[in-house]
Amino acid sequence: DYDVAIIGSGPAGYVAGIRAGQLGLKAAVIERDDTLGGVCLNWGCIPSKALLKNAEVLELFRRAEAFGISVENVQADFGKAIDRSRRVVDTLTKGVAALLRKNKVQHIKGQASFSDANTLEIAPDGRKITASNIIIATGARARSIPGLEIDKKQVITSREALEMRKLPNRVVIVGGGATGAEFAYLWNAYGVEVTIVELLPHLLPNEDEEISRFLERSFTRQGINFHTSAKVSKASVKKKGISLEIQRGEEASTLECDLVLIAAGVQANTEEIGSSKIALDLDRGFVKVNSEMATNVPGVYAIGDVTGIMLLAHVGMAQGVMTAERIAGLDTPPLDYQFMPRATYCHPQVASFGLYGAAGQRARIRCKSWQVPLPGQRQSTSHRRC
Repeated sequence: DYDVAIIGSGPAGYVAGIRAGQLGLKAAVIERDDTLGGVCLNWGCIPSKALLKNAEVLELFRRAEAFGISVENVQADFGKAIDRSRRVVDTLTKGVAALLRKNKVQHIKGQASFSDANTLEIAPDGRKITASNIIIATGARARSIPGLEIDKKQVITSREALEMRKLPNRVVIVGGGATGAEFAYLWNAYGVEVTIVELLPHLLPNEDEEISRFLERSFTRQGINFHTSAKVSKASVKKKGISLEIQRGEEASTLECDLVLIAAGVQANTEEIGSSKIALDLDRGFVKVNSEMATNVPGVYAIGDVTGIMLLAHVGMAQGVMTAERIAGLDTPPLDYQFMPRATYCHPQVASFGLYGAAGQRARIRCKSWQVPLPGQRQSTSHRRC
């Protein structure tokens, strides 16, 4: 039926489909949800960035007097912020559908699972399609932590957080990576009492330690609380609130809150694709791939978060382009993940790529490091953002 079939329409999947179509391949993208775009467009990168812009505007109003502008009785309606974020999402998901049509990529609605390495069964109607090549791009989802199961009401993931129209008074965020840091900034700007619990020694643990320390100092000034080198050892979830016991070395403390956001890692969406029928190799649930995104099954590839590699939308997109090109017979080189940029859109914003100082030393690469304080830069000073 097809030269290539892609399971999943997130950034990795739809970009792979578009590139395949551009290269003259007969391609199909299979999506089980009602809208295209995956978690990133619908419940992740895009709506969260729209809400972060709302938080930035709100903070600007609060600092308006510094710019010689008097604004009284500033009020923020979080429900309307959610409405705006959904309009942004709607615009972009329609754009994905248009791009697939433009490049003659068929959109198939349903849950795809393997019958064999070249055949997919589409639920619920049981239709079967065949493809010379199949790309798994089913993404990943937040995982619960022991003793604190996600109930989508009091213990939530970023998906529920992006639908929530009424904010609680107190929130604990389990996980101080990019997702945790962004929601901490967002909710704090709207007046929520926020506390982050991070297992590793610093917030944004994948960044250079100096950057993490700078962010921690800024969060402290903003009134965002955090506990690093800490974990939730016990939880009691009741209708009136949640009590968390936090363990930090030998020290134990208790946090009381109204809501817990789980932002401490993900698990791959591989349970419903029939991976056992083709003996697909998995590693802790993620699909194992080589440098060309090929799995152990000939003709079957995996891209994006389902592989567990970097877990960034633009990384998945790059994997999608490379995989489509290699299927089309182009000699596209493997990706160099060392130079993939990464960014966190809290305040202050954090961006990086390549090896930072400590990572360079661990790799036994001689490197020098310079620090340039942004408050000393003209643009930064004029904008009063540091």
